[in-house]
Amino acid sequence: MRPSTIATIFATVMSFQANASDCGAVTIADMNWNSASLMANIDQFILNNGFDCEAELLPGDSLPTGTSMIEKGRPDVAPELWTNSIKEALDQGVKDKRLRYAGKSLSDGGEEGFWVPAYMVEQYPEMRTIQGVIKHANLFEHPENDEKFAFYSCPAGWTCQITAEHLFNALKLEDYQFEIVDPGSGAALSGAIAKAYERKKPWFGYYWSPTPVLGKYEMVKVDFGSGIDLDEYINCTTQAECEAPKVTMYPPSPVHTITTESFAVRAPEAYEYFATRGFTNKVMSQLLAWMEDNQADSEEAMQYFFMTYPDIWKSWVPEEVVKKITKAL
Repeated sequence: MRPSTIATIFATVMSFQANASDCGAVTIADMNWNSASLMANIDQFILNNGFDCEAELLPGDSLPTGTSMIEKGRPDVAPELWTNSIKEALDQGVKDKRLRYAGKSLSDGGEEGFWVPAYMVEQYPEMRTIQGVIKHANLFEHPENDEKFAFYSCPAGWTCQITAEHLFNALKLEDYQFEIVDPGSGAALSGAIAKAYERKKPWFGYYWSPTPVLGKYEMVKVDFGSGIDLDEYINCTTQAECEAPKVTMYPPSPVHTITTESFAVRAPEAYEYFATRGFTNKVMSQLLAWMEDNQADSEEAMQYFFMTYPDIWKSWVPEEVVKKITKAL
C-alpha cells in the first residue's frame, strides 16, 4: 500500500473520530414540570462531564418547544415530550429530516388507571381485579352519603374526568352503589389518597403516574380484565359526546426524548445516550416524592439521583463515560 493511501486512510479515520466526539454547544429544553426539568438537569450534567459538550438549559414547554425544534432547529433536545398531543407535527418533522425520536423518556409510558392501596390487596388479593373491588364495595365509604360507595374521579374540567366517567359507566359501577366523588382539585385528590393511606383505610379511584403520590404510597392498578382497546379509547373513551362507552384499560401514553436531526448527526455518541436513557414510572415517582418531601429543586434532585441510583445511570453510558462522570461527581 502506497504511503499516500495510508495517509488518506489515517486522515479519514482521525476525521471520523473527531466528528464522533465533537459534541460542541447543545441546548436542552428545561420544561416547566418537575420530571422533565429533572431529566434536563441530569442530561446537562452527563453531556458536559461525560461527552465534553457545552450543554445549556433553555426554558421550554411541550408545544412551543416542539414547534421551535421543527422550525428553528433549537433547542437540540427535548428530554420529555408527551408526544400524543403534537404527534402529527413531530412525525412530519421526522419525515422532513428535522427531528428524531431518540428514545423513551418514561420506559413504561405515562400510566393511568383505577387504583386501590396495596395493603387492601394484601388483605383481599382479589382486589387486583374490578370484580374483587365490586365484591368488597361496602368497604369504600362515601364521604357524604352512607347509602353509596365512593369512587374518586378526576377533578372537573380535566381531560381525565371524561375518561374516568366513561369507564365508571362502562363498568356499570353505579349498579353496585358506587358514586363518583369529585375531589375538586388535583391537590385534594392526592390528599384523599394520602389521608386514606396514613390511616390504612380503603380507597378506590382514578390516578396517574409518574407522580409524587405513587412514589410515596404503594398503590395497585385494578385490572378490568378487558385488555387495551386502542380504537375504543381514542374514538369513545376520550370523547365527551360518546354515549355507549365500552370497557378498556388505559393505554400507556408515549413519552419520548426528541432531538434535532442536526444534533444526532453532529454528536452520534451523545445521541446514543439519549436513545438509551429512560426512567421507569416507579423510579421517577420516587424521585418526585423526594423532591416534594425535601422541597428540592431540579438541580438538587439531580445530585440526589446520581448518588442514590448509580446502577441506573451507569447503564446508560459506556465505561469510559462512567469514569468521567464519577470523577466529576
